[in-house]
Amino acid sequence: MRNNIKYIVGCLLLIIIVTVSTSCHKLEVIPQSTITNANYGTSAVQIEAEYAGSMNFLWGKYYGYGVAGDRTPEVVFQNDDQLRGGNLQVAPNIGDPLWQAHYSALVNINNALGSIKKGMVKETPQIIAGLTAQGKFLRAFNYFYLTRMFGDIPLFTEDSDPTALVARTPIKDVYALIVSDLQYAVTNLPASWPGAPGKETSGAASALLAKVYLTMSNYPLNDPTNYQKAADAAQAVINSGIYSLTTNCNEVFLPANTYSSEMIWAFNSVYSDKSSAARGWAPGEWLDGGWDNVVVDTAFEHHWYPQPRKDAYLMLTLDGTPTGQPYTTAFSTSSPYCKKFFFYLDPNDFMNNTCANNMPILRYADVLMMYAEAANQAAGAPTQAACDAINKVIDRANGYMPNIGHPLLTPAMGKQAFDDAVIQERSWELCFEWPDRWSDITRKRILDKVSAPYPQYMSHYTPNDYLFPIPQNDLKLDKLLTQNPGYPLPQ
Repeated sequence: MRNNIKYIVGCLLLIIIVTVSTSCHKLEVIPQSTITNANYGTSAVQIEAEYAGSMNFLWGKYYGYGVAGDRTPEVVFQNDDQLRGGNLQVAPNIGDPLWQAHYSALVNINNALGSIKKGMVKETPQIIAGLTAQGKFLRAFNYFYLTRMFGDIPLFTEDSDPTALVARTPIKDVYALIVSDLQYAVTNLPASWPGAPGKETSGAASALLAKVYLTMSNYPLNDPTNYQKAADAAQAVINSGIYSLTTNCNEVFLPANTYSSEMIWAFNSVYSDKSSAARGWAPGEWLDGGWDNVVVDTAFEHHWYPQPRKDAYLMLTLDGTPTGQPYTTAFSTSSPYCKKFFFYLDPNDFMNNTCANNMPILRYADVLMMYAEAANQAAGAPTQAACDAINKVIDRANGYMPNIGHPLLTPAMGKQAFDDAVIQERSWELCFEWPDRWSDITRKRILDKVSAPYPQYMSHYTPNDYLFPIPQNDLKLDKLLTQNPGYPLPQ
C-alpha cells in the first residue's frame, strides 16, 4: 500500500485540477496562476482542490460508492438483509476498491493538512482554521468508514513518514483521532456555505460525531458512556434549527430537493461530473431498460408493513404506483427495486444515463433516529424526547395517519423493545444508503439474527463475517500488516 500511496502523492503534485468537487460540492475551479512543486499548497484554492480530489476517489460513475461497477456497494454490502444475492461467502477481495478509494482520499487530505501545518498556506488565521476543519472532517469521515469495514487499520496523518511501512493501529486509537478531528470541525466549520450548499458544515460534523459515538457505544469498543455523548451531538443538530424533515416521503429524493433541509451532507454530482449510474438501480422493464444491479430481497419487502414510505422508497409495481402490475409478474427477476435513486429522475436523464443525483451520507431523519437510540440507552428506558424524535420519522412514513401495522413508539415499550424498533426503523428509512444498514448490523452484532430467516446466509455464517478482509495486495506490499480472522493470507 505504501508504494501505491507514494505513487499517488507524486502524481497529485503534478496535476492542476480544473474540474473538481469542493469537499462534496462539485464546482469548476479556474487556475489563477501557474502551479509548480515550489508553490503548490500555498493557497486556499489549492487546499480545497486537494479536498475536492479526495471526494472524487469515493464517488462517481461505476466506482467508489456508485453502483454498477466492479465490487461496488451492491456487491460489497450484499450480505445484509436488504439486497438479493447475499450468502455470507465473503470473497477475499470484496472490500478492496473501497479500501483503495479511502486511502487514496486520505493522501490528498493529509497532504493538504501537512501544507497548512508547515505554514505554507498564506491565508488569514480564520481561513486557515476553516481549511484545517474541512480537512479534519474529511479525514475523520474516511477513517470512520474504513474502521467500520476493516477493524484495526493503518493510520496516517500529516506527520507520518510517507515512505514507512506501518502496522495496523488499534481501533481505539483510530477512534481517538476520529473524535478529535470531528470536535475540531464542529468548532471551526461554519453552519452553512452560501453558494456552496454541498460543503461540510458544523451541523454535518455534529451529525457524524453522533454516529461515531453511537458506534463506539457498541461493538467493538462497547463503551456505553458514549451513548450520552451521541445523544448530545445529535441534539446539537436538532437544536440548531437549520434542519427539518421533508414533509412528504414521496419528495425526499426529488432532484429539486437535492439540498433540502433534510440533506445534511452527501456525495454530490453535477452533469459535468456524473453520479452513480441510474440504470444500475432500475429493473430491465423500466423505461428503455435498467440493468438489474440493485435488486431488493423479497423477504425484506414482505417484512415491511404497507405504508406510504414503502411505496415511495421501493418499486413494487411496473409503473411505480400502488395499483400497478405487481413485481412478481412485472419484472423478470420477480423482485422489487429501490426507487430512491432512479424513479424520481427526469426520464431523459435516466435513458441517457446522464443523471447527476446525489447519494446522501447524512440526513436529518438519520439524526432523529440516532438521538432516539442514544437517549433511550443513556437513560435506561425510552424518554419522551426519544419517542418524539423517532415518531417524526414514523409519522411521515405513515403519511401522518394511524397505522396499526406500524404504530408510534411510546415510553411504555421498555429499553430493549424500543432499541429493536429503532434499529428496524433505520433499516426501512435508510435502506440502500450505503453503508448504514451493514454498519448497524455489525455494531449491534445482529448478523446471525437478521440472517436467521435466510438459510443461504446462515449456512455460511461465522463471527468473522463482521469484518472485511484486508486486501491481499496490501498484505504483500506491507509485511507489517496482518489479516483479519477467517480470511486467507497472500500466496
